[in-house]
Order: sequence, then C-alpha cells, then structure tokens
Amino acid sequence: MKYDWIFFDADETLFHFDAYQGMKLMFSRFGVDFSEQDYSAYQKVNLPLWVDYQDGRITADQLKHTRFESWAEKLETTTAALNSAFLTAMADICSLLPGAQELVESLKGKVNMGIITNGFTELQSIRLERTGMTDYFDHVIISEEVGVAKPDAEIFEYAHKLVGLPSKQRILMVGDNPHSDILGGLDFGIETCWLNSQEKATPAGINPHYQVKSLADLQALLLA
Repeated sequence: MKYDWIFFDADETLFHFDAYQGMKLMFSRFGVDFSEQDYSAYQKVNLPLWVDYQDGRITADQLKHTRFESWAEKLETTTAALNSAFLTAMADICSLLPGAQELVESLKGKVNMGIITNGFTELQSIRLERTGMTDYFDHVIISEEVGVAKPDAEIFEYAHKLVGLPSKQRILMVGDNPHSDILGGLDFGIETCWLNSQEKATPAGINPHYQVKSLADLQALLLA
C-alpha cells in the first residue's frame, strides 16, 4: 500500500446526502408538505452560504441560523430547532454510497483511515453508527469543531498533527468536491483522488493525482 493514511470526505463520498428527501421528511414532521419549489428557494439561500463558510467568511453557526431563518419565522420556531430536526431527518434516511462498505472493508488493516468533513457534528457519529462504519475510522475531523472548513489548510494541518505528522507523500485525500477536497488537499501538499461520479470536466487549475468514477474503481486503484 502506497499510503499510511487515507482521509475521506463524508457527504457524497461515503454517504448519500439527499438534502431534498431529508427536508421533505423533516418538514412533514412539522406538518408541512415541502415541495421542489420550496427546495429550490431554500437552495438559493443555502448554497451561497456554504461557499461563504468554506471560504471562511461566515461560521458554522451563522450558516445554520441563516439558512432556516425564513422557515423559523413561518413555523414560529427557532432556527436551532429546525437545524436539529433536519440533521435528525438526514440521519434517519442515511445510506452508504455503492461500494463504500466493500472499500473500507478491503482497506482495513492495510492503511489508517479518517474522515475530514465540512458537515455538522450532530450528524456524523450517529450516521457512522447506523451504517456500521464507526470502527473503520480512527479519526473523524469536523470543520464545526476545528473552527475552519476545507479547503482551508488549517483543517488539513489539524488532521496531520492529530495523526502524528506522517510524510505528506503517504497521505491521500479522497472527495467529490474539486474545490474543498481536492484543491484543499493539493494546497496542503498531500495526494488527492477526485471521486467524479458524474464525469464533470476538471475545473481549471485543479489537478488531482487520481480521478475515479466510483468507489469500486478507487478500491481497484488502491489495491492494484
């Protein structure tokens, strides 16, 4: 095995993250029939917030508060209650991407594995538990706890120190987001693998060491 450590992103790298289905479930518990129009209105607010969060312009708390502000007013509840309800719903519908279980099973004992995610703390351990993935990962590094998000070098530095400063050539970052996962990893000086399941064009200036279409392809690559 070429690597001592492999770090994985969580959402859409190991786990399905179907926010629309999660929100439908969450809002049904508040007695609301949440439509696709509602979802696209929500995403108009939510997506730019994630960019601001990844670029360090807002905090995790600001993101969580702002994205649910208008719904909290409508439903006469708090943004904190809605966030919690959303993360609970996402945990209730969580499932692994095809090949995730087989991949980590095949790597266990051959390489150390961790997760570096910009997702929120409340969802991570419950999701690992429910999918039976807890024992595969030595560390789960969550931007909300570190105080900075990928692609900021600081979260990679934090992870690097946490695992005892192994040689950067022996670390691989795997993720689906070319900006936060791949550019973040490259800027920190570690090797990267872009999980590009939709076969998108590689963004200018981002050159992952590897590119795979599926986790099965990644498994074949790593164990070749």
